[in-house]
Amino acid sequence: MSIMPATAVGAELARSWLLVNAAHPDRFDPAVASAADVVLLDIEDAVAPEGKDQARANVVEWLSTNGNQGWVRVNGFGTEWWEQDLRALAEAPGLQGIMLAMVESPEHVHRAAQHLDTKIVALVETARGVQNLPAIADSRHTFRLGLGLGDYRRDTGFDDDPMTLAYTRSQFTIASKAAGLPGPIDGPAVGALGVKLADSAGVTAQFGMTGKICLMPEQTATVNEILSPSMADRSWAVEFLSEFEAHGSQIRNGSDLPRLARARKVLSLSQAFGLTVPEGYDLHFEAPLDTYHC
Repeated sequence: MSIMPATAVGAELARSWLLVNAAHPDRFDPAVASAADVVLLDIEDAVAPEGKDQARANVVEWLSTNGNQGWVRVNGFGTEWWEQDLRALAEAPGLQGIMLAMVESPEHVHRAAQHLDTKIVALVETARGVQNLPAIADSRHTFRLGLGLGDYRRDTGFDDDPMTLAYTRSQFTIASKAAGLPGPIDGPAVGALGVKLADSAGVTAQFGMTGKICLMPEQTATVNEILSPSMADRSWAVEFLSEFEAHGSQIRNGSDLPRLARARKVLSLSQAFGLTVPEGYDLHFEAPLDTYHC
């Protein structure tokens, strides 16, 4: 499949969010050259307390040079670095948005927005934050929700098994959908590549989450592929719309409306991600089960 450059995918649809340790500015440019939809410079968990000031300075310098653009994960509300992060980033012309760590209430997002006028991903990482997900999602300053998986598991004692985390992931998607937000961003698969990473991203997709944090550039292409419409979906959508238009674009039964909506969404996402059905690819796929009228 063909894939458009990462800069072509906006943050609303971004699948791979690549965390880059801001203490190592030599990694910034290689991150941009990766398949990541979003480069997320990290001055929070990746950086030791004594290195916060230098990491912040690295980020501001890079975002102020050569038209560089990116997102930044900032320290959580109430930490000694939170306000310093926001004040410094207000002077960075290349800032596209922030991921605010340790969000536990809509007030955390609101207070951050008072300091910095930019898009805010609310990274929820505690049981208290999950309890307040609907209110956080409803905040007019929240752009997307993100699941801080490692800290959440430490806070709750939960295992990493998908079944154990099923309720949590479902709550992120439900809160996002109810508030009219883009799909939420799942936590990372630490150290995973190949089949293990594909399986982890598959879980992300199964729970309706549309983005995933990546910890290595090598993870981004796989995450992008799994969180994009599959070849089967794209082929079905093209076939259905061709047939629908050939019959005069008239609604024929109760299943046509959900199928039409699904096909248009699949092809819209495919276009945004630069994906096509290869010429001559003519395998037939059945309609998705949730488009049957019953």
